Amino acid sequence: MEKSAYKIHIIGAGISGLIAAQILENHGYHPTIIEGSATIGGRVKSDVIKGYTLDHGFQVLLTSYPAAKQYLNYDTLDLQELLPGATIFKNGKQQTIGDPLRSLSLLIPTLFSSIGLISDKIKILKLNTLLKKKKLFTIFKEDEKTTLQYLKNLGFSEEIIQSFFKPFFSGIFLEPNLETSSRMFEFVYKMFGDGLAVLPKDGIQAISNQLKNNLKNTEIIFNSRVKEVKNTEIVLEDGSEIKSHITIIATEASSLISNLKNQETEWKSCDTLYFETKNRVIKKPLIGLISDKEALINNIFYNSSIKNSSTGKNELLCVTVVKNHPLNKEDLIKRVQDELLQFCNITGTTFLKRYRIKKALPKLSNLQYELSSTETKLKATIFLAGDQLLNGSLNAAMISGERAAIGVIQTLEDGLIVDELTSEYSL
Repeated sequence: MEKSAYKIHIIGAGISGLIAAQILENHGYHPTIIEGSATIGGRVKSDVIKGYTLDHGFQVLLTSYPAAKQYLNYDTLDLQELLPGATIFKNGKQQTIGDPLRSLSLLIPTLFSSIGLISDKIKILKLNTLLKKKKLFTIFKEDEKTTLQYLKNLGFSEEIIQSFFKPFFSGIFLEPNLETSSRMFEFVYKMFGDGLAVLPKDGIQAISNQLKNNLKNTEIIFNSRVKEVKNTEIVLEDGSEIKSHITIIATEASSLISNLKNQETEWKSCDTLYFETKNRVIKKPLIGLISDKEALINNIFYNSSIKNSSTGKNELLCVTVVKNHPLNKEDLIKRVQDELLQFCNITGTTFLKRYRIKKALPKLSNLQYELSSTETKLKATIFLAGDQLLNGSLNAAMISGERAAIGVIQTLEDGLIVDELTSEYSL
């Protein structure tokens, strides 16, 4: 059978699915992606509301991600840099700290900041040096502990943990208590140190769009939710059936495979709210951290502090909430606006959009950086992809998509003969 004649289906047009399709295309196959929504991107999506580009949750691309460097064209994305630091709101004051070795403008504010002890700043320099030398495969072989315990073991003060590490990494890990694996902390910290945090000028979905636009021989079927995946058949929620030689499930598979019903991935959720404001209280492209223990809001960012394609006339403010709460939409908006005034002295906010992201990041233990193509194989004709197989990152999503596709290619090219559109297989 010609390679292009194989019916290879990928469920999910997120980053993993798009990468899997690209690898298959590179080897002569013509896959089909089945996507449940109306657009590509999965969690890496953006909307345009009143002229402003709103990402589905505050997200940044770390330029040092190895897989991102391999699969993305950074020049075409027109990446806008965030400064390597943060502005911290504490006790009614606003202070900025950062890495003066990479941005000289952060030297004076960091030196004169009262955030943390002198010993904390020395420990941060030592941590920077340690992780810069550490290999990624070594990080993911270390014994796991919580990030909080890791920081305490290094001797950081409670003050620097509460004022900087908690709000900064809670915004990345999407949980408020730094319970995330120390492997993930070291990985993310190293990636921040080795590169830059950036955003595409057209919003985070520009990443998904670029991957999709690279595809030349892939069909994408939108608004088609999958109910079940069988060995040679995909059943949609509307009852229709699609014959498939091989299927890659590039989303959570537990609800789609009968024998995985008890292996559902746990997910972290968050709220992201966008507001229009007249002015910025943070003038530079820095993340703002709210260090008060009682605050519901965790971090803020002015998307308008970097060049972007928005046509809105004012400033665009993004607010992230990672703590669990019982508030309805209206009460949440009011609480966030009250806290923006109380902690950041931000006034005159006009609400634009709330994103309640129920499956923002997978909640995982025994985090891994890498997996083999054979590890993505669930059955002879069913493969898995998605960052939930490794760790919650764009890098992991890309690696898993690549590995699943390679697994499919190896299965076909190592001699699996498919009796077209039947379930009879022979080696």
